Formats: sequence, structure tokens, C-alpha cells
Amino acid sequence: MRSFTTIPVILHPPEADEGSPDHEILRLRLRMTSWFRMTFFLVFFSFVFFVSCANQDSVVPDTLRIGLSAEPDTLNPITASDAYASRINSYVHDSLIDRDLDTLEFIPKLATHWKISSNHLEYIFYLRKGVIWHDGHPFTADDVVFSFETILNPKVEAPFLRVYYADISKVEKIDDYTVRFVYSKPYFLALSMCGSIPLIPKHIYDTETAFSQNPANRSPIGTGPYRFIEWKTGKRIILERYENYWDKKPAIKKMQFKIITDDTVTLQVLKKGELDLASIRPIQWIKQTNTKKFEESFYKLEYYVPGYNYIGWNNVSPLFSDAKVRIAMTLMIDRKKILEKINFSLGKIVESPFFIGTDQYNTSLVPHPYDPQKARILLSEAGWKDTNGDGWLDKNQITFRFNFLYPSGSKFGERLGPIMKEDFKKVGIDMSIERMEWAAFLDRIEKKNFDATALGWSSSFETDPYQVWHSSQAKIDRGSNFISFENPEADFLMEKAKVEFNEAKRNKLYYELQDIISREQPYTFLFVNSSLVVVSKRFENVVVHKAGIETKEWVPKN
Repeated sequence: MRSFTTIPVILHPPEADEGSPDHEILRLRLRMTSWFRMTFFLVFFSFVFFVSCANQDSVVPDTLRIGLSAEPDTLNPITASDAYASRINSYVHDSLIDRDLDTLEFIPKLATHWKISSNHLEYIFYLRKGVIWHDGHPFTADDVVFSFETILNPKVEAPFLRVYYADISKVEKIDDYTVRFVYSKPYFLALSMCGSIPLIPKHIYDTETAFSQNPANRSPIGTGPYRFIEWKTGKRIILERYENYWDKKPAIKKMQFKIITDDTVTLQVLKKGELDLASIRPIQWIKQTNTKKFEESFYKLEYYVPGYNYIGWNNVSPLFSDAKVRIAMTLMIDRKKILEKINFSLGKIVESPFFIGTDQYNTSLVPHPYDPQKARILLSEAGWKDTNGDGWLDKNQITFRFNFLYPSGSKFGERLGPIMKEDFKKVGIDMSIERMEWAAFLDRIEKKNFDATALGWSSSFETDPYQVWHSSQAKIDRGSNFISFENPEADFLMEKAKVEFNEAKRNKLYYELQDIISREQPYTFLFVNSSLVVVSKRFENVVVHKAGIETKEWVPKN
């Protein structure tokens, strides 16, 4: 799967973020996740662990069956805001340019080549001739221009995407196969953003039908190696190899995404031989997939891709508007213990929103330790004391009581909540726990109607934090800065970094930004998780690249 992007994708559940095959390839613009829509729950009785000959014989050899632990809300590549939609769309749609799996250098895709002006304001892409949409219409510059205009349309629900194209003054068609992007000011990720702009067919969407109601939102038409076949709500999404694809066709002819929202059931179905690719949780990796029989049937792949999970504090809540309180909350959370207890130490504790494996990450950040005593002091300085002797902290006759909200299906949230509740209780903070179905959960988050939550972001090796951290993104509908972090100095650093093309100077600005975020603690940063992916040995050429795994390279055995 190839969908190289720099836009963060909101991920759910947190424990599945990096370990999910939904991240089998690093995106350089990941649509906000991007943490997923969840509408379907399965309950199975126990399965016997074996892959029977009958099951194997009934499998179509050139079909890849993938576990999908949540259901996309839409497959419109412009409005989709979760990693599951992004993943499926990466098979259906191609981008103008791509990234090499190992070097991460830009390579041609729908554009054969491109030119960049010396002032970094103009980007000209020369489109590949002979490419057709899956319905047979030719792909031209008109589609690129129309896609850009759609993204900038304020009536289209894509604020998380629009922010990355706001500095483009125009996109113009030079001829049918040449298109020019013109920026009003330089942007260090301009080539990546222009080259990975989500593309939709003008002849399908330029109609009287409301954009959000277009049938293509559930039955997409793209230019990629696979075409959409069906979407059975709550059951499956099926793609089929497009035989008129302009590039080399993959060996796998059909992609079948099975929607199974319970990861215990996913492993059972996998062991039964009815799935070929799935992510698993750390406890499954350590304790439930280490038999000789399992390893004879499946590859176990562990690697890291950019992203992290976190606890987000609503910064406009009277409880968490004070940075001293937010720091105190972090000091009361034993991240090392949580990593060991919940994730079996499969991951790394992080302190900032940048990927720990890149030069953007500020390694000089001093980690916030587990220190409940210091937390008590900070809370007292912020005015939170037990003034009436009832065992709970209070301030201005208000008890420190808050709600921890997490999405259903998140085993991480389910286990994290009670740990937090017990630790906070020792200090005098009363935390309740609430679990919600994903759509309702997301509605609460987007409306900022929450106190605290546990989620995560998937990003890229080189990212722009503007979407998630700039104060302007806290003021827009469906903005990614839903915890409402606002800091003028941080805004200045992000704005300055956007136009800085010297990587060392840009990273220095980001180091300063990370210092601010560390002092303010709008999030309690948790971990970057190990990707824990299981793949059936029915397939060959399963390789882990620097950017992850690529299913389009795989070849069915026999």
C-alpha cells in the first residue's frame, strides 16, 4: 500500500496505531486519524487453532484477506479523516508523485517529472499520458485543478486538509497534461503536498449532487492498481485488480477487507486461516502467537513507523487550563509501568509530537518522571487542595472531578483508564471512565465536549506540526487541535518553520517548539508503538522496508 503523506491521521484504538497493517506503508500526507470509525462488533465462540487443508484449499490463491478493525465513514479521499479510509484509498487512487520505499526519495507516479522555480513558489507537474480512471475516462490536468478547488471549498468538510493548501494562490491548467501550482509564499513541504494532493474525477463530482452525498463517496473511482467492487456495511470492502492499470499490475488480484472490530476475534479468524494480514496487540504477540505451528503458517513482522499515542487534556476546561495542573497529571502517570504492563515493553516512551527516529525530534528534552509528590506540590500551587478533609482536592468549592473518555474497541483505553483512576485517587482526584462508540466519541471530541481522552497520531518521517498544534486549528470546525492548545510563541515558531528550507535551521525552530510543548504539557505523551503485523506465508516477497511493508509487491505462492 502506498500513500505517502505528511498530514497526520487520527488513530483508534491507540494500541493499534503503529502496529496496524493500516500503516504498512508510511504516508507523507496522512489524512487525519489519523484514531477510526467503528460501527460493527462481532462475538465469536472460541476457535480451534489450526489452518485446515480444507480452509487452505478453499482460499482463492490470488486474494489477500485483510483484517480491518474499524469501518471508514467515507471513501472520499478529500473528506476521509481516518487511517482506514486512507489505507483503502491508497489502493484505489494514485498520486502525482510517490516515495521510494527505502530511500524515501521522490519518484514519478501520475506525473512523469516536475519542475520547481528557484524561489520555491511554482511547481509544474507533467502528467503521464494514457492514464484512465476506472470508468474509462481519461485523467487530465482538469482533474487536478478540480481536486484543488474542491479542497479549498469551505462547504467541503476537509479543514484538516485545507490548511496545507491555504498558501497556494492558484492551480492552473497549462494544457491537458501540464499543471502548475503557484504559492503565495514558500513552504518547505510544498513538493510533497502538491505531489500527494488527493485526486478525484471531475466528471464524477462536478455535478448538481451535493459533494457529501455523491455515490462515489462509497464506491470510489480512482486511477490506482485496484478498482472498487463492493462495500457491505459492517462486513467487508472488496477491491479488484484493475486490468487497464497504466503501471505494472500487482500479482494479487483481489483485496478483501474483513471488518472485525474485536482484536481477539481477529486473531481467532487469523488462526483459522480466514485472514492473511492483520495487526495484533502486544499480549497476542508475546503470548498467543509464539508456537511452532503458528510460525510455520505466518510471518511475524515488527518495526516502527512514525506516530505516537497520548492522553489529551482539554486545555479550555477549567480543570486543565493551567499548565501546572497538566504537568501534574503527567507526573502522576507512570508511563514506564504502563508500557511494561499493557504493551509488554513493545514501544518507546516519547516526549514530543515528532518521530523519535528522526532529526526533527529534540533528544535533549528532559523526560517528565513519575513523581506523585511533585504533582501534589504543583496542584497545591495551582490552588487545588483538600480544604474540607473529604479526601478530594477542591478549589473555589469545586471538587477536582473529571471524565476520561475513550472509544469502544480500544483495549488500551480500557486498561489505561483504571490505572489512571487509581493513581489519581491517591492524590485526591476523582476520575470517571466513559466508553463510547466511535462515531459518537468523535462527535464529542470535535465539539470539544470532553475533559480527557487517549488517542494517537500517525505522521511521517518529516512532518509539519501546524495542523495539530497551531492555535488557528483550535478555532475551526473539525480542526485537529481539538485539545485547544494556544501559544503565540509556538505559533510563531511553526509559521517561521514552514518557510525555512534549511533543514538544520528548521529543526532548531522545532526544538524550541518542543520545549514549549514540554513546558505546557497539553498532551501527556505516551509511546511510539512497535508495529506488530502478522502475514500469511501463502505469500512471498514479504519485505520490511524503511517505510514499512508493501502488499503490492507480494506474490501468492503456487
